[in-house]
Amino acid sequence: MNSPPLKSKLPDVGTTIFTVMTELARREGALNLSQGYPDFDGPRALLERVTHHFMTGSNQYAPMMGVPALREAIATKIDDLYSARLDPETEITVTSGATEALF
Repeated sequence: MNSPPLKSKLPDVGTTIFTVMTELARREGALNLSQGYPDFDGPRALLERVTHHFMTGSNQYAPMMGVPALREAIATKIDDLYSARLDPETEITVTSGATEALF
């Protein structure tokens, strides 16, 4: 039995800026980090550390504001660099990128 084709619920938005920028980056030989897929491997030590944490249970979604220990470390780093004490509970949010931070 043949099923009828599925109708897309996505709007017809045409060519997106991501498509345009990806092509420009490819053509010019630029490093395209806009969508998070560099064409080279990360440092081995970092990959090993990430693998370790993944294999030991640190592989779930983080809290919306970011992992508390990371927010505290950021607050400490800002204090060390700029002598500005920020409250990691109310003044620091960790995001997955600039777009997420804007919205």
